[in-house]
Amino acid sequence: MSRRQAIKQVCAPGQPFELESTHIRGKPCRVFVNAPLTMHDLIFENQSDLDFLIYKEERLSYETVYQHASALAAALILDYGVGKGDRVFIAMRNYPEWVISLFAITSIGAIAVPVNAWWNRNELDFSLSDCEPRVVIADEDRVARLAECDRITSETKVIRVRAPKHPKLSSTTWEATIAAHAGSAMPEASVEPDDDAIILYTSGSTGHPKGVVSSHRSILHALLSWELDWELRSHMGIHELPEPLHQGGMLLATPLFHVAACHAAMLSCVRVQRKVVCMYKWDAELAMQLIERERLTSLLATPAISGDLVRAAKKHTDHNLSSLLVLGGGGAPRPPEQVREINQLTDDVVPSTGWGMTETNAIGAGIAASDYLERPASSGQCSAVLDFRIVGEAGQELAAGERGELQVRGTSMFRGYWNRPDADIEAFDGDWFRTGDAAHLDEDGFLFIVDRIKDMVIRGGENIGCGRVEAALVEHPIVVEACVYSVPDERLGEEVGATVYVSDELKDSDLREFLEDRLAHFEVPRYFEFQQAPLPRIASGKVAKRAIQAAARQKLLGNVA
Repeated sequence: MSRRQAIKQVCAPGQPFELESTHIRGKPCRVFVNAPLTMHDLIFENQSDLDFLIYKEERLSYETVYQHASALAAALILDYGVGKGDRVFIAMRNYPEWVISLFAITSIGAIAVPVNAWWNRNELDFSLSDCEPRVVIADEDRVARLAECDRITSETKVIRVRAPKHPKLSSTTWEATIAAHAGSAMPEASVEPDDDAIILYTSGSTGHPKGVVSSHRSILHALLSWELDWELRSHMGIHELPEPLHQGGMLLATPLFHVAACHAAMLSCVRVQRKVVCMYKWDAELAMQLIERERLTSLLATPAISGDLVRAAKKHTDHNLSSLLVLGGGGAPRPPEQVREINQLTDDVVPSTGWGMTETNAIGAGIAASDYLERPASSGQCSAVLDFRIVGEAGQELAAGERGELQVRGTSMFRGYWNRPDADIEAFDGDWFRTGDAAHLDEDGFLFIVDRIKDMVIRGGENIGCGRVEAALVEHPIVVEACVYSVPDERLGEEVGATVYVSDELKDSDLREFLEDRLAHFEVPRYFEFQQAPLPRIASGKVAKRAIQAAARQKLLGNVA
């Protein structure tokens, strides 16, 4: 049975995953008839006394999370004057308060703005200026950074999480905020499925990050699409996930400010009532302890993390990981050998991956089990609520097997970039979003990403714009020009390299120190090549990036093309 045939049967009228065609903002889309309408509906309809969030020794049930979200929602309206469409910052690591904040903010029609917890002061300042949040909810490290931001004033309302009072920043504790409205019902709000729900900042190839604005419907259709994919695999005889005899669970090993962690790892658990075990930071040994203790069934993360777990499990065989049913995730290509190693980790576990972007709300293509083992280089087949096409340089649609730019459209797509109509025009080709990925589709619709059209490095799932790093480098008085590129890395997939034309001697350490206030730590190049001569150029006058990259790779890593 083909996937198209399976979708026709599983999504037929009267079925749980029934799909119908409609138009959203004038664009043709397919919607799940039985989907929750809003983020509030998602959490409200799934209250129970089962564990939802676990952090160290703390346990919060689905019902408790809803109660806390209701109290925070009441506080945001009554104490902070937050209304529909107002932005609320979430700046913290993977604490339970992050999740509670998301549901509280979106339930009252405000817009959640989860920002990168690794950002420095300059990047926080930009995002504060860009989205103008009415309230900031932040943990201790973020409070300290925010206190140094130019855009934070005495008028900025701050709720601090697990943090002492900061002398430079007026704030209220999370505990006092929740306690003041304990027992409050969730405030009534007029929220529609296509209202804005979240702004997630994504790194572009140049300049500042762009705020990706998505609606309630877009997020919720991503969640149901993942559920549908597993139903389709079962229907097609590819793989049927065993029903665990205990509550299923997800190990949350990547930061929630990433769309895959927020949507694919955390929000996807709500309807199926999985518990989510939050890690403050990744540690393979601790991860094995948590999987064994909590009998966790899923871990979706980058190949670097899944690879760490596989290696640690081989080294420390005393941990029982037999509860795992799915291990994988996207963010970067997974080496074929790792795909096979995952499949051999336990009797029941299967490998999985997919392709998605912040702009697609993390879905796009998906692949798992035998399909993935047979096609380890593929990202899978297109989601039932999206469409793919491959486009040539002249704008023509290409046939199966032909390489061009991947374009995508459909229900889970973002509305646009916050305050950037210019970026919207550049990003869309009519209804189709230009992904910047070079790809091809095979005869069965399996997607293969083969290159990147946009000038980006993907380091352990973090998108790093080469132009942004180059701009920071040339601010140094000794740097004349710079060329930034990716360097293969066994664990992270790619690292950041830079070839730099300097007017005088310059040490790696001095340049890294200079960049600390200009870039997030993950954006700072690991590899530098210095030369006291202009960078080579092609006939058009542009820097010969491919040649520079090839020379640097060969010098650093040997004959790596």
